[in-house]
Amino acid sequence: MTTLIDRFELAALPPSAEAFRQDVRAFLHAEMPPLPADRRARSWMGFDAGFSRKLAARGWVGVTLPRAYGGAEMDAFSRFVLIEELLCAGAPVSAHWIADRQSGPLIRKFGSEAQRRFYLPRICRGEAFFCIGMSEPNSGSDLASVGTRATPRADGGWTLAGRKIWTTNAQHCQYMIALVRTSGTPQDRNQGLSQFIIDLSLPGVTVRPIADLAGDAHFSEVFFDDVQLSDDALIGREGSGWEQVTAELAFERSGPERIYSSIVLLDRWIEWLRGRGETALAPAIGRYATHLAALRDLSLSVTARLAAGESPAVEAALVKDLGTTFEQEIPSAIEAALGANPGADIDGELLRTCAYVNQVCPTYSLRGGTREILRGMIARGLGLR
Repeated sequence: MTTLIDRFELAALPPSAEAFRQDVRAFLHAEMPPLPADRRARSWMGFDAGFSRKLAARGWVGVTLPRAYGGAEMDAFSRFVLIEELLCAGAPVSAHWIADRQSGPLIRKFGSEAQRRFYLPRICRGEAFFCIGMSEPNSGSDLASVGTRATPRADGGWTLAGRKIWTTNAQHCQYMIALVRTSGTPQDRNQGLSQFIIDLSLPGVTVRPIADLAGDAHFSEVFFDDVQLSDDALIGREGSGWEQVTAELAFERSGPERIYSSIVLLDRWIEWLRGRGETALAPAIGRYATHLAALRDLSLSVTARLAAGESPAVEAALVKDLGTTFEQEIPSAIEAALGANPGADIDGELLRTCAYVNQVCPTYSLRGGTREILRGMIARGLGLR
């Protein structure tokens, strides 16, 4: 009997990707802002448009997109290396992150030729930043229950009304790709859903930032009050939104960002222990290293499937569930280890980094789909429901 784990085939980075790693490290050495660990720990939540444009100038935003649209036309393994190095360094990549990871590939796969030629070069130049409009108030993780609606106008185009919440960087972005209802009711579930590219400067769009526990405001609530959209805002055919979202979430759920969110804290802690000559916690660190290696292999396996043109949604869900569990264990364990020795001389940078990651780590298992939703997907993949 074939099981879910049988779908993961061991994949290795090709020599070209490993050679590319040296280029990325040289770039980071030259261009990485001098940030303390508690700032670097924000990494893919750290918004720095200037840094993103420096990456774009090297061709490293939209790296997998075709050259005809301004991309570098690299393979998925090179992108894996790029993301791995950026996250491990704690680089502030949030400005271009969603456009590079999801919006660009989505437009390339499902968008019209006009949409590809307009948006993709702007993404690759670091001129167009995107956010994702999926979550809504009162819907929780039930994505199919969205109530924001686009109604066709008699004279052409659409009228958009509703709101989205927990939208990352909406206050900084030029565009949103939003999942909305174009026919039926929320009871119709994934039928009648479509995706639109929304210019956030249009009349009727209001963006309200939401401050989190750590004092950051990378989330926003976005209101659409009869926003007028043209026909060319629709991605693909009307009613194909759910198919698009399923493909999009495979990109979101399987990458290195689902295993490295706490890596800056782990590195900073190890550095502190090494400076003290502390060896008692070496077995714990070895366990983290082993766990990380296994998760990295799983993520690489999904990358290989994506590179082959597949859409491994269930496998990506498994990687995200296991990966975010690992990411959440690290800050909890480090906090406990530091608290077990209250007399130790702990430097302020490590304490601030640990405090920040502990504050935000509950979100790791929320963003990109909650643990409960993912495990439902995995159960279906195993034939258990």
